[in-house]
Amino acid sequence: MFSSLELTLMLLGSAVLGVVAFRMLHLPPMLGYLAVGIVIGPHALGLAAENEASHTLAEFGVVFLMFSIGLEFSLPKFLAMRRIVFGLGMAQVVTTIVATIVFGWFVGRYLSAYIHLSWQAAFALGGALAMSSTAIVSKMLTERLELESEHGRKIIGILLFQDLAVVPLLILIPALTRDSDNLAETLAWAGGKALVVLILLLFIGQKLVRGWLTIVAKRRSQELFMLNLLLITLGAAWITERAGLSLALGAFVAGMLISETEFKHQVEEDIKPFRDVLLGLFFITVGMLLNIRVVFENWWLVLLLLCGPVLLKFALIAGLARLFGSSNGVALRTGLGLAQAGEFGFVLLNLAGGIKLMDPFVVQVVLASMVLSMLVAPFLIAKSDAIVMKLAANDWMMQSLALTKIATRTMASQKHVLIAGFGRSGQSLATLLAEEKIEYHALDLDPERVQEAQLAGAHVSYGDAGRRESLVAAGIYRASAVVITYANTPSALRLLHLLNEMAPTLPVIVRSHDDSDLDLLKNAGAAEVVPELMEGSLMLASHALIMMGVPLRRVVHRVQAAREERYASLRGYFHGASDAGDEAELERLHTVTVGEDAHCVGLPLSTLDVAGCGAFVTAIRRGRGRLEVTPETQLASGDVVVLRGSADAVAKAETLLLK
Repeated sequence: MFSSLELTLMLLGSAVLGVVAFRMLHLPPMLGYLAVGIVIGPHALGLAAENEASHTLAEFGVVFLMFSIGLEFSLPKFLAMRRIVFGLGMAQVVTTIVATIVFGWFVGRYLSAYIHLSWQAAFALGGALAMSSTAIVSKMLTERLELESEHGRKIIGILLFQDLAVVPLLILIPALTRDSDNLAETLAWAGGKALVVLILLLFIGQKLVRGWLTIVAKRRSQELFMLNLLLITLGAAWITERAGLSLALGAFVAGMLISETEFKHQVEEDIKPFRDVLLGLFFITVGMLLNIRVVFENWWLVLLLLCGPVLLKFALIAGLARLFGSSNGVALRTGLGLAQAGEFGFVLLNLAGGIKLMDPFVVQVVLASMVLSMLVAPFLIAKSDAIVMKLAANDWMMQSLALTKIATRTMASQKHVLIAGFGRSGQSLATLLAEEKIEYHALDLDPERVQEAQLAGAHVSYGDAGRRESLVAAGIYRASAVVITYANTPSALRLLHLLNEMAPTLPVIVRSHDDSDLDLLKNAGAAEVVPELMEGSLMLASHALIMMGVPLRRVVHRVQAAREERYASLRGYFHGASDAGDEAELERLHTVTVGEDAHCVGLPLSTLDVAGCGAFVTAIRRGRGRLEVTPETQLASGDVVVLRGSADAVAKAETLLLK
C-alpha cells in the first residue's frame, strides 16, 4: 500500500505523463486524465485503489466545475439565446431521456433475461447520455473559428442548457431510489427544500456576498480574497448538502451570486487552478472505475453502446435543429458536434452507480462507451464538413450560393484590401480605408455583425477567410493586400500558409497580441506584424515625449526606428512575481552582476557566445555609466550585464557568464 504522499506523487506524475501524451496528439487533456485512471486503477495495474479520500477530492473537482458554470450564468445572456437554450436545448435533453426510458421498457419486456434496467435506472442513464462535452466541443469550435457560426451558436446554446439541467438531475436521481409509492411526495419535498435554499442563497446571499467581497477587496490582499472565495464556494456547497441536496448545487449557486458582482472576472482567474487540478483528479477517479476485463469480454456490447447512442443523439439533435428552422447543413453540424458523451454524464452515471440505482455491469459497459465516444469526438468534429457534404446535397448548394454572394459584391473591385475579420480592429481599418477612397472587402463569421454592417453600407460578407473558396470569391487574385485583424496566431499561420500557396507575392499584414510570435509570423510570410502591446507602448511613449517638450519630428523618428528594427529595443521586460500565465513565456530582461571570480571577467563578448544560448546582451552598466555593446567589449568585475531572451535562454547565458 502507498502512503498518502506516495499516492499523491504517483497520481500527479501519472497525470503529467498522460496530459503531455494527449497534448502531443492534439487531444483534450481530459482524455489523458481518463486514460491515466484506467491504467493505474484497481482493474488494470492496481497502483491506486478507490477510497473515500480519492472520491472526496474528485467531488471537489465537480464542485469547482459547477461553480465555474454558475459564473457563466447571466440572465441577459440567457434571454438573448432563450429560444436556443430553453427551446432546442430543453427539447434535446427531454427527448434523450424519454428515448432512453422507452429503450429501458423495451429491454425490460424482451431482454430481461440478459439485462435488468428499471425505469428509474433508464431515467438516470438518459440524463447521463443527454450530456455532451463542453470542454472538448468548445475547444474544437474555438480552434476552427466556429464559435460565432450559426451551428456554433446552436451548439453552445444546447451545452448551456445541458449544464443547467445537471442541477435538477442531481436532485431527481437520488430521489428515485425511494419508495415508488411515495415518489411524488419525495420529489415535492426535495423540490420544496431546493426552492427554499435557493431563495435564501440568491436573495439574501447576493447582498451579503457583494458587500463582504467589497470589504475584502479593499484590504488589497490576494491571499485574503482567495480564502474568502473558497469559503463562499465550499460554504454554499455545505448548506445545500445539509439540506439534503448536492454539493454541486451549492457551488453552482455560489457562482451565480458572484457572477452578478464586479469581481466575476477576477474570480474566474483565481479559481481556475483549483478547478483544473481537482477536475483532473475527478476524471482520474472516473477512469479508475472502468474495468478493462469487462470491456474486453463484452467488446461487442461496448461497441454497440458506443455506436447506438452516438448515432441516436446525432439523429435526434439534427432532427430537432431542423424542426427549429435550421438548414440541413447547420442541423447536421450541430448533431455531429454534440453526439459524444460529456463530463457531467460521468457525474450522473457515477451518482447512479453509487446509490445502487444501476447494475454495476451496466455502469461498466456504459462508462466504457462514453469514454470511447469522447475519444472519437475530436475526429468527428474535424471531419464534420466532409460528412455534411455527403449527407446534405443542398449544403453544397447553400455554400456555393454564399460564395456567389461574396463574388458578386467583389466582382468590380480591383486592387482592394482584403480584411480577414471584421471586429473592432477590422472596422476601424475599414473606416480609415474608406476615408482615403481605398476599396476594401472584409470576411467575418459572425452573421449578426455582418448583417448589421451590410445594412450600414460596409463592404463585408459572411465567410471564412481560412477557406480557399472564400478567398477566391473575395477576389484574392485581384487584391493589393491582405490584413489579418484578429490576434490568433494558429489561425493566422494557417491563413498565411494558404496565402503563400495562392498568392505568394501578395503583402500580408498580421495583428498579434504581443511580440512573442513576431518572428514566427514573419517567417511564415507576413510582410508586417503589428503587436498590440508594443504599438500601445510606442503610442504611450510618443504622447509622453511630446508633453515633455521633445520635438514631434524627433518623436516620429524614434517611433519609426523602433518599428524598422522590429521593436528590438522594446522587446523583453523585467518580470516580477505578478507576471504569470502566458506573459511568463514572453522574452524577458534579466540583470547579471559580474563577480570577481566570474568566468567572463576580462573576456570579450565575442568569445563568450551568449547568442549561442539564445540570449542577447542589450546593455552593460559599469559604475554610473553605460558601455557600448560591441563584440570587442570586455567585461570586468562589478559590471551589470542586461540579458534579453526566454527564461531558459537567459538562465543558460547567466551560467555561461558566471561559471
